[in-house]
Amino acid sequence: MTGKVWLNGTIVSEEEARIAPGDRGFLLGDGLFETMRVAEGQIPHLERHLTRLEDGCATLRLPPPQRSLMQQAVADLAAASRIAHGSMRLTVTRGCGPRGLLPSPDMKPTVLLTCALATQAPLKPVRLGVSRYVRDGSSPLSRVKSLNYLPMVMARMDAVAAGFDDALLPGFRGVVAEASASNILLLLNGELVTPLVEDGALPGTSRARLLEMGLCVERSVSLGQLGAVKAAWLVSALSVQRVAAIDDFLMGEDPLMEHTLRESLFGLNASPE
Repeated sequence: MTGKVWLNGTIVSEEEARIAPGDRGFLLGDGLFETMRVAEGQIPHLERHLTRLEDGCATLRLPPPQRSLMQQAVADLAAASRIAHGSMRLTVTRGCGPRGLLPSPDMKPTVLLTCALATQAPLKPVRLGVSRYVRDGSSPLSRVKSLNYLPMVMARMDAVAAGFDDALLPGFRGVVAEASASNILLLLNGELVTPLVEDGALPGTSRARLLEMGLCVERSVSLGQLGAVKAAWLVSALSVQRVAAIDDFLMGEDPLMEHTLRESLFGLNASPE
């Protein structure tokens, strides 16, 4: 991090920032987050992130933070942190409440904004292991960036313990869903394919932009089709990363497609990683 955070309307040092022991985000994972890229001190596609956050808040019946407040908070923290390139994370929890699962109707959300500088080293191609953890695309919670991230955490830990770099989480019915922290793109039968949201893929902001630009299509991909995949990439708001292998299936390279993805998402001179 950069030493400064924005917490409930005030910029303070990381050491001064305090989350109450009774906060439901801490106790129950009751909240949402957005990870956003910082470029030239600005958040590209900030409105997309805020819209997704508001949609997620509606799903969780959680009052969203005021959009104009978040726009100003992003600008204020970028200035205070003097960050030019990197990332910001916006976290919203339901705040403190009574003991138990049911929240009080008059709870006040906790809103936290943090930032981190960009890493300098380019991302290396990753090897993915198919995880035992499954994404339930039929659940409303599979479509929001919930703080309940244990399946992704455990999937990544299992993958690393098995000698992989990351995990590929399947959906029900033996289909591809996504990686532990990224959407996946698969070059299959001459098309660039992203799994369906209904199969467990999170509706990522970069994924949405690629679909709008017509650079990929949505389609179910079974695990049995992995041997026919010519190349694959992980995409997020921060990066494009080539997949070298999925389990025992080696993925090829397509430099032209990778260049197109990077240029379309981040621009010619951007260094998103």
